Amino acid sequence: MGKHTEIVHELLPFRRVVTGVDDEGNSTITHDGLPPTTLTVDARPGFRSADLYRTNKGQSALGYPPLELEENCLLPPVGGTVLRVVDFPPESNDADEHRRQVAGTLGTLSMDGAEFRSGSLRHPLMHAHHTTDYVIVTHGEIYALMEEGEVLLTVGDVLIQRGTNHAWSNRSGKVARVVFVLIDDKQ
Repeated sequence: MGKHTEIVHELLPFRRVVTGVDDEGNSTITHDGLPPTTLTVDARPGFRSADLYRTNKGQSALGYPPLELEENCLLPPVGGTVLRVVDFPPESNDADEHRRQVAGTLGTLSMDGAEFRSGSLRHPLMHAHHTTDYVIVTHGEIYALMEEGEVLLTVGDVLIQRGTNHAWSNRSGKVARVVFVLIDDKQ
């Protein structure tokens, strides 16, 4: 991908449907539509991320309203969870453009609590955090990079990310959609 290539999304926007109970105690649909916020990164055209739901530590399924969704917060609340969907555009093959995309991504996302250990590692967005993540590819393909080794994930593949240093690399030339369930390991 060159500097001037524009990513055209072939994927539909994210739709969020949330259930709850009405005033009479009957189950109902409380939300149906776009997520409250969808994060994009100007320096990385085609990147979209939406947190569809968050929970606090000990929060029951009912009895609590959905947590306020933060537009750019990477990690779940302490002891909580987050459900996130991310569209990863292809990485640029141009080294300077790739560095610009990485800098723009880091400048946009709130990475509080994430440990970046890029240094001389394989990818500038290598990071670790105290969560167990269930990662499900729903469209396209993406590489999960570890300090030693990598694996290509395709539609239907599930990766269990256990707090290790990792990064994501889309080398396919097409957008990849990935669903993340992050569970905070700090109790």
